[in-house]
Amino acid sequence: MAGQGGHLVKHYRDLAFMGFVEVLFNLRTILSNMSFCKKDILEYAPDVLILIDYPGFNLRIAEFAHEHNLRVVYYISPQIWAWKKNRVHTIRRVVDKMIVILPFETSFYQTYGVEVDYVGHPLLDHLNAQPPASRADFLRKHGLKDQPVIALLPGSRKQEVTGMLNEMLKIVPHYPDHQFVVGGVSTLSPEVYHWLDKSGRVKVIFNDMTNLLHASEAALVTSGTATLETALMRVPQVVCYKGNYFSYQIARRIVDVKYISLVNLIMDKPVVTELIQNDLNERNLKKQLDLLLFDKEVRSRMLADYQQLIELLGNHGASDRAAEIISRLLQKQNPVVR
Repeated sequence: MAGQGGHLVKHYRDLAFMGFVEVLFNLRTILSNMSFCKKDILEYAPDVLILIDYPGFNLRIAEFAHEHNLRVVYYISPQIWAWKKNRVHTIRRVVDKMIVILPFETSFYQTYGVEVDYVGHPLLDHLNAQPPASRADFLRKHGLKDQPVIALLPGSRKQEVTGMLNEMLKIVPHYPDHQFVVGGVSTLSPEVYHWLDKSGRVKVIFNDMTNLLHASEAALVTSGTATLETALMRVPQVVCYKGNYFSYQIARRIVDVKYISLVNLIMDKPVVTELIQNDLNERNLKKQLDLLLFDKEVRSRMLADYQQLIELLGNHGASDRAAEIISRLLQKQNPVVR
């Protein structure tokens, strides 16, 4: 957002606590940031407040904005269709327009009488903006060998990266003819990645996800948006997730979805294998990665499903369509006087 001219007053990483236990331990910080956000909104007095995902924080901000007669647009829906469905009643009361990016979200919100528009997924905009580099150029740029690449995408939060890489790196010795490359994020210190690798064989590359995936034969991906990006880049993947034990036990009792990956959720079938909690171990990772690398039938079936997924998501241009919807909302409520 800062790159597009926005004035950044607080970075999201200061609020990015994942899991029930982690949120509880950081509650004081979260409440402090919420007070800061409310004060900043009143001082700025926007024509419209645009909220993006992050329901635990943003729905409280939406209620606050509604109480102060500010128009509220929610872009990229929180996953209330998975858990805490009762939040939809709050959204209907305090949000003027929902703008969603997943096909099935439209019917969900319409069922509850919420004003909703589907615009497609912004990842398509990102991937359409610049063609990926050739594999040869990518390998040369990052000093990689001319060997098959396996991408490791452990997430963007420190607790995710630590937990996921501890499991993912266990399979490196099983593949001496492949090179493993971690997709790092610049918001985390490089040391977070490097101290985990004891083999010395793993390369960490920052902020070059698209080119990394374009050059990869397969990927191990932490559950999240990266699973969808991997599918859109047509890279066979295994989806991984292991969290805090107590947070996981709470989540499994209240989350009402069949899958954790966006790929499977959108397609409503198990396109990619999900290894969750205790199932995420060295033996299972090797078994599933072997299938992706060496079983042509498994690869072909997954790639065919990816193509269906791409067709289902439609064309790029989600961000432009979202901007048009917000602009029309403002024009409707602030008509031009001639």
